[in-house]
Amino acid sequence: MRGLVRILSLLPLGVLYALMQGLVYPLLYYVVRYRRKVVKKNLSQCFPSDSTKEIKRREKAFYHYFCDMLAEVIYSYRISEQEIRERVVFHGLEDLEGPIREHGGGFIMLGHYGCWEWLADVCNRLPEDFHPHVIYRKQKSASSDRLMHELREKRGCDLIDKNLLLRHMVQNRRKPGAHLYYMLSDQKPSKHDLGHWVTFLNQETPFITGTDTLARKFDYPVFYVDIRMPSRGHYDVYFKTIAIDSPSMPEGEITNRFATFLEENILLNPSLWLWSHNRFKWKKDEV
Repeated sequence: MRGLVRILSLLPLGVLYALMQGLVYPLLYYVVRYRRKVVKKNLSQCFPSDSTKEIKRREKAFYHYFCDMLAEVIYSYRISEQEIRERVVFHGLEDLEGPIREHGGGFIMLGHYGCWEWLADVCNRLPEDFHPHVIYRKQKSASSDRLMHELREKRGCDLIDKNLLLRHMVQNRRKPGAHLYYMLSDQKPSKHDLGHWVTFLNQETPFITGTDTLARKFDYPVFYVDIRMPSRGHYDVYFKTIAIDSPSMPEGEITNRFATFLEENILLNPSLWLWSHNRFKWKKDEV
C-alpha cells in the first residue's frame, strides 16, 4: 500500500483528481458501496427536514469530496513546500504565539473536516521554539500506522499515541520551548466514556473530553481550526479562540464550544466532513 501511494504521488494533482473521480468514486459508491448505509443514516439524522432526493445529493457530494481528499493525501508525499503554502493559507497564526508562549503550551482542536492531513503543514510555519505534537489513535495495521507517521512527520510533526499523551505532557512540561498539541476531537467516544453529551447537528451526541480536562489541568489555551475551501485543492485556515484561561472554564465548556464551532463549519459545507464515520452510534436514551 505504501509503495502504491508513493508511485501514485508522482502524478500531477489534476491527474490524481481525475483518477479518483473516474475510477475510485464509482468503485466506492456503486460497486463496493463503502459505508453507504452509515453515510445515509448520518445525513438523514442530521438533516431531518431534507427530502430523500436532497439526502442523496448530499451523499454523492460527500463521496466526491472524499475521493478528492484521497488524491490530496496521496499527493502529500511529493508536494513542495512552496505549493502547499499556496494551497493552504493560515490566517492569524501569529496571534496564537503570545498566549501559547505565556502558558508554555496549548491545544489546537480540529475535526475530520477538509483535508486535515494538509493542515499538518502548520508545524513548518511555527517559531523554532514551538514543538508541535499530533495526537493520534494507533492503527491496527502496522503498514497503515507507518504510512500515517510518514505523511505527518514529513510536515515536521511529532506523533503521540493518545494513550501515552499524559505521560508525554508531563515530560514535555520540564523541557524548554512551547509544546503545542493537535487534537482531532470529533472522534466517537467508547461506550464506557459517554459522560458528556452535546446537542450537535440536531441530536444529542457524546463527545470525548480529553482536551477539556487536560487544558484545565495544565492551564493551556485552546484554539479551534476553522477551515474554508474557496476552491478545489485550496484551503483557508482561521483560528478561533476557545479558551485562554482554561482553568476558569466550567467543566465541559471547552468541549461545548468546540462542538459549536465544528457544527458551524459543517453546515457551511457539509460535504467536507467525514460522514462515513459511525459518529452517532450511541443514543442517550439507550445507554
